[in-house]
Amino acid sequence: MSGVIRRFQALPLRSRLALLTATAVAMAVAAVAVTSWLLTRAQLRQELDTSLRNTSAPIRTVDQALAACRAGQDSTGGTGRAFAYVQVIGADGSRCVAQDSQPVKVRPEDLDVARGTALDALHGSTTDSGAEVRVHTTQIKLPGFGKQTVTVSVARPLDEIDGSLDRLALVLAVLAGVGVLAAGAAGLWVARTGLKPVDRLTEAVEHVARTEDLTVRIPVEGEDEIARLSRSFNQMTSALATSRDRQQQLIADAGHELRTPLTSLRTNIDLLARSEQTGRALPPDDRAALLASVKAQMSELAVLIGDLQELSRPDSAAPGAIQVVGLHEIARTALERARLRGPELTIEAELRPWYVRADPATLERALVNVLDNAVKFSPPRGRIEVLLDRGALTVRDHGPGVPPDELPHVFERFWRSPSARALPGSGLGLSIVARTVRQAGGEVALRPAEGGGTVAEIRLPGAPTPPPASVPS
Repeated sequence: MSGVIRRFQALPLRSRLALLTATAVAMAVAAVAVTSWLLTRAQLRQELDTSLRNTSAPIRTVDQALAACRAGQDSTGGTGRAFAYVQVIGADGSRCVAQDSQPVKVRPEDLDVARGTALDALHGSTTDSGAEVRVHTTQIKLPGFGKQTVTVSVARPLDEIDGSLDRLALVLAVLAGVGVLAAGAAGLWVARTGLKPVDRLTEAVEHVARTEDLTVRIPVEGEDEIARLSRSFNQMTSALATSRDRQQQLIADAGHELRTPLTSLRTNIDLLARSEQTGRALPPDDRAALLASVKAQMSELAVLIGDLQELSRPDSAAPGAIQVVGLHEIARTALERARLRGPELTIEAELRPWYVRADPATLERALVNVLDNAVKFSPPRGRIEVLLDRGALTVRDHGPGVPPDELPHVFERFWRSPSARALPGSGLGLSIVARTVRQAGGEVALRPAEGGGTVAEIRLPGAPTPPPASVPS
């Protein structure tokens, strides 16, 4: 049985559908055919029994049978060409067969009627030659016998019914065979028609696997399961194409950003190496400047690589340990780092308590990036204003601001304003900020400030007090 199942599972899907359809129709047709044949046989036999009960043996025929017995003639009957077989049965089981009737074997039911223990009997029997018959036995009164009765059985052969049933069985078998073949053909046609969208989907998948062409789209027709599958495939290829484009753009942008510090490093190291090879020492100030430049470029590379590692994680990837943290506490730590990077700047901060659910490390890095951006673009001895109120953290600087046409691009990876390309940075800081804030369920925006400068606003869901479970004991 397991081998049959394995062979069935190895067939193509359309063949399995056609085979299952043909099998189901065959079983249904077979059940209908057998039921029809059984009901027809029962109906015909019931009508035959009713006919036997309503059929009385002709008095003349009974008299002839009795006369033949009294005369000592052979009681085996005649040619058996009569419509019904008539015979008189004695209490001892003897029988007198009418002319043109065939002798029918006497059953105990017939003897019960002959002995007066039963009024009549209706049963099946056989003739002496083996033909099946239905027999009705009863007692009748004959003229000239007074009150005495004789037991007469009238039998009808079943070959007329059996012939009709055989013809019906043949017709049903032919119809069943035709129905099964038609069902198989219809099942195959339905399978081919219904699986055409699946064939198109298979061809599209094979084409994508062979050529890596993610622009393939499958026409969507209707709202059935196949249409949903096609729509899902189109969405998947579109998402893959977008992801691949972003990956290629990230690689191209990363290569461009890495080229500048690497070129500077190579130039400075070449100068140092040439000085050592020629024996012509560089002036101490120039040498110190070159080493400081090398150190700065290495720091810039380290920051860029860290930013790339952060952005290499997919947006759906889970961040670090999520916990309830005080946004005001993280902002205070980020402010201390910002004051170290801009000691000549005045940073005014008002931080009201606000607790959020986030990864502390990534959230702190995002706030540091926002503050670094404000420090970078603030004028010498400028002022930066920081306010945290009811989950809204605003950082305002008094720098040149961002032109309105550049605002839609400030959170894109590697995007840098033309006026800021001479300043240090990789163009990834605000991208990391936007990603971190989205993962924490918040929003971030940049807008021009009244009177000049830029306002960065971060909104995070939370509460002014920590939940009871997060309060330290």
